[in-house]
Amino acid sequence: MAMSAGTAEGEPMMDINTTPLIDVMLVLLIMFIITIPPQTHAVKLDLPVPNNAPPPPILPTKNTISTDAAGSIFWNGQPLPAGEAGLVTLRQYLDLTKNMPDEPELHLLPDPQTRYDTIDNILAVVKKSQVGKFGFEGNERYANAF
Repeated sequence: MAMSAGTAEGEPMMDINTTPLIDVMLVLLIMFIITIPPQTHAVKLDLPVPNNAPPPPILPTKNTISTDAAGSIFWNGQPLPAGEAGLVTLRQYLDLTKNMPDEPELHLLPDPQTRYDTIDNILAVVKKSQVGKFGFEGNERYANAF
């Protein structure tokens, strides 16, 4: 072992040989690396399932949202899923129309017996999607109602 001694008797030693300490630390580090099991991290993802469904029926000039007395929502005559899923699908269709080069008109044709809550939800989705060309269809039926 190489240790340097002080120049005079009784002086403290100035340098300590750290090579054995480093050797011990490296051996311990290698032992820890070997004994610690490898950590496998997995992230569970719900990936989309490909479906062969036809693309949504979006017309280039005019699209119609209609309802029936039971509260079902229809897009160009085709029924949308019931409940919140139907509103989500409606929002997706509206977003697709916003991405078209020439935004088509959107008409709302509610059934007179449809609950107001259903129409209110539809109007909220239309407002959130920021459709530029929107109108009600069939209002002439109510011209003599009052």
